[in-house]
Amino acid sequence: MIIKASAALRNEYATISDLAKNSQEPIYITKNGEGDGVFMSIEAFEKREQMLEFRAKILEAEQERLDGAQTLSVSEARKELRKRAEEM
Repeated sequence: MIIKASAALRNEYATISDLAKNSQEPIYITKNGEGDGVFMSIEAFEKREQMLEFRAKILEAEQERLDGAQTLSVSEARKELRKRAEEM
């Protein structure tokens, strides 16, 4: 975990920006010793958003399965995908 004071963000923006890009981790910003915000590279943010979206889709599919939605075997799913690809 990387923690920086808000003054560092203000005075050393380029250094912190490079650190965020190189580490691909969020940098926690403090103000008066308390957590205030998070700084991260756009690439890391977009990757995190994609991961969260993917997890949400998995949870939705699992809930549908638990609610009794029809499921397919692997071979049935492959057949369905081939059929859809041919229709395109």
